[in-house]
Amino acid sequence: MPRERGEKVVATNRRARHEYTIDKTYEAGLVLTGTEVKSLRQGRANISDGYAYIQGGEVFLDAVHIPEYSQGHWTNHASKRIRKLLLHKDEIIKLSHAVSAGGYTLVPLKLYFSDGRAKVEIAVAKGKREYEKRQTIREREDKREAERAMRSRNRLGE
Repeated sequence: MPRERGEKVVATNRRARHEYTIDKTYEAGLVLTGTEVKSLRQGRANISDGYAYIQGGEVFLDAVHIPEYSQGHWTNHASKRIRKLLLHKDEIIKLSHAVSAGGYTLVPLKLYFSDGRAKVEIAVAKGKREYEKRQTIREREDKREAERAMRSRNRLGE
């Protein structure tokens, strides 16, 4: 039985939802060293530049920055090393087919602890064009404006 319960988010990739259209998400385990886990438990990580790729039937996470552990010494890890992701074989095959179909990439959305185990949420995503980004922002602002108008209308009616 794990000592920790629930989910503790360490890092999120907010830029990914702006830059990409998210198709499907997967939860994957991470192969980490001891000092990486300790650094993550301190809440230190940056996944905004990260990406995942498939090589030899395995999935790897690259360009994710987990800073060195402050109390570490010669056993400290490299901050931007390639880390292996743990997924089921059928999930890897699905990811491989999606990426090889063209136009899709694997992007990390969130790095977190789930019941004491380090996990990463990766997404099969397609890059947005500039006009699609503007359209998404416009839709979000229109929705907020409509909600504000409804709230003010409800307040006036009371």
